[in-house]
Amino acid sequence: MALVSADSRIAELLTELHQLIKQTQEERSRSEHNLVNIQKTHERMQTENKISPYYRTKLRGLYTTAKADAEAECNILRKALDKIAEIKSLLEERRIAAKIAGLYNDSEPPRKTMRRGVLMTLLQQSAMTLPLWIGKPGDKPPPLCGAIPASGDYVAKPGDKVAARVKAVDGDEQWILAEVVSYSHATNKYEVDDIDEEGKERHTLSRRRIIPLPQWKANPETDPEALFQKEQLVLALYPQTTCFYRALIHTPPQRPQDDYSVLFEDTSYADGYSPPLNVAQSAAIPRCGTRCARSSPAPSSTGLLRRRPPFPALHRGVSLSLTPSRDEADRLPP
Repeated sequence: MALVSADSRIAELLTELHQLIKQTQEERSRSEHNLVNIQKTHERMQTENKISPYYRTKLRGLYTTAKADAEAECNILRKALDKIAEIKSLLEERRIAAKIAGLYNDSEPPRKTMRRGVLMTLLQQSAMTLPLWIGKPGDKPPPLCGAIPASGDYVAKPGDKVAARVKAVDGDEQWILAEVVSYSHATNKYEVDDIDEEGKERHTLSRRRIIPLPQWKANPETDPEALFQKEQLVLALYPQTTCFYRALIHTPPQRPQDDYSVLFEDTSYADGYSPPLNVAQSAAIPRCGTRCARSSPAPSSTGLLRRRPPFPALHRGVSLSLTPSRDEADRLPP
């Protein structure tokens, strides 16, 4: 019944979103005439090579109108973004409800294990569609925007993606990508599922073993302080894997659509770091203090990395899809 209700609400929101998109185009078309007048006025001023009181007054009025038009269009776009966020939230709630109920839609038939390539594609799409934080003038980016950590009392919701520090079969600890199942306020512990379905493992972990992932991308052009800076130490999701490793920021994003360029710790290189690799904003998190400092370093080229081949093999062009099995890789330190 809840799934039917969610579908109905999503349909309503899509209709409202369509209307807002039409309003945006209408508003843009309406303001076009004013922008053309501004351009023509500047051209006349250049031709006459003077700025008369008449032109000053006219331009002041034209720019005041243009500012009001831009604000009106911006307000419509913000409403559209709110609708999109609500639709995404409902879709996520529906997915979780279906997962709990053991139901699958036509595009997601029952399966024992998701193929690795499909999982990597979904994770890449999720990173690309992470919403960009767009605040009003004077607003500061909220927690979980870019590099800004969650507040101390934050509790991740079911379905949220997190980095989880878990123990492997051999006792070694590693940071993996996981999905929150539930949180118990009585025990202050999470239940999380390993995102990699090969293991189908569920872990019960304390809050200190969970790091929520960013929920918004930070805009480098307006909120550079919400990004990790060059040479800052982080934990980053190694490309085409579901594990986080220690890394150094090589280059922060320069545009909203850009990724970080990071150097992963790798003892097989003279300087201790791999060549630069791109990592999405959603895949870079603060490096936790002493616990991470005490963890084992990333494996060198003499061993296999969990869910990925040795670093040197990667740089010789070996496909990232040829990742080791969990049984092989779980023998390695995080």
